[in-house]
Amino acid sequence: MNDAHGNIRGGSTKHELILQHIQGLKIGTQISVRAIAKELGVSEGTVYKAFKEAEVTGLVSTKERIGTVRIGRKKRESLDQLTFGEVAQIAEGRLYGGGDGLEKTLHKFVIGAMELDDMLRYIDQSSLLIVGNRAGAHRCALEQGAGVLITGGFEPSSEVIELADKLELPVLSSRHDTFTVASMINRAMFDRLIKRKIMLLEDIVTFGRPADVLRAGGNLRHYHHLCQSTGYSRFPVVDERGRVVGMMTGKDAAGSESDTPIEKVMTRKPITAAPNITVASAAYTMAAEGIDLLPIVDRHRKLLGVVTRREIWDAMRFAVKQPESGETFEDLMWSGFMQHEERVADEVAISYKGSITPQMTGALGMASEGLLSTLMSQAARRMIQEIGKRNFLLESMTSFFVRPIGIDAEITIKPKAMELSRKFSKLEIELFDERGLAAKAMLTAQMIDPY
Repeated sequence: MNDAHGNIRGGSTKHELILQHIQGLKIGTQISVRAIAKELGVSEGTVYKAFKEAEVTGLVSTKERIGTVRIGRKKRESLDQLTFGEVAQIAEGRLYGGGDGLEKTLHKFVIGAMELDDMLRYIDQSSLLIVGNRAGAHRCALEQGAGVLITGGFEPSSEVIELADKLELPVLSSRHDTFTVASMINRAMFDRLIKRKIMLLEDIVTFGRPADVLRAGGNLRHYHHLCQSTGYSRFPVVDERGRVVGMMTGKDAAGSESDTPIEKVMTRKPITAAPNITVASAAYTMAAEGIDLLPIVDRHRKLLGVVTRREIWDAMRFAVKQPESGETFEDLMWSGFMQHEERVADEVAISYKGSITPQMTGALGMASEGLLSTLMSQAARRMIQEIGKRNFLLESMTSFFVRPIGIDAEITIKPKAMELSRKFSKLEIELFDERGLAAKAMLTAQMIDPY
């Protein structure tokens, strides 16, 4: 099976063989390092490293009390849908049966706090019954195509476990009571709604689509030909394994002959990004470094795709227009504030008015300094969005606090642009209560701009 150099015949390495073996397993199969090492005749250390990569790429998932399970790659579009396996992890549950169904998604939860006949009207396929020690309800739920989560630490009967294995529907048990379990799951789903709103590079880039690249062994003749055929002037340079080793631009090529090797003039160690970084982070990097094309690579620097500054900008504009789905702490803090406009000379001054609620206070019953800083930065961001239809990434902020602000105080926040250019902004923000100026901040930020 192996040659003298440790490679699998056919050109595959041991590492690749293990990953291929995992891919060939049925979804829901429980696997272990020791078992695969024994089956393939390789060391446990080699299998362990392959397992870690398989977790990153979405081939397997390791859950406490359940072990490592073969899963299918999840799409971010279904982030709001939990799998039975994820519910087990959230509720600190133990798996008793139906392990082959752990990666199935569920569309609703049913709390078993009613008579069995009434309960059955709400239970259907792909739902989850959360109930205590009621064996009849456990069996009926499985027969309806639903999974079961038993609360209070009770164990299912052997009959129910056997039926769960047969139907590939998980039966779990959690030590928590029904109300606590329902609250834990609800919190997890709420958090997922927020995560869904955060756009990553992998959401806007089609991986596997051929990118315009240059080979490390080429020369500037190849570069000029690619420029002419595509209309672009910036390309990643890849080696024979598809790894990004450089970046070639018009500036790099200037003054060199056509037969000059690309490796001699290219920019080495170029800026790259992982597919799971946020679009906002990529926008900041591209703006700060003045680059128009960003290669997206895996952990081995193998090229997965590229993203342009224009694509980043369009994605961010689209994200801003999307409806809210789940509130962050910043959303909750800002929810009571209203925008006001007044004309001063020939300009419109924007301010924001709201009140300090009990949830905004610190240990001494006064509005916390961190909260006031957040409110001032939020006011600045909204003013920039209002007048410039743009957004920014905060670089620095210096806050000054004149006096404490108590509960229920009515406050007004007035942001003012001191300098507003294509790349940078500098703002002064003043916060007033009924007695006058209470806090002030100076903020500088990097504007997000496609050009």
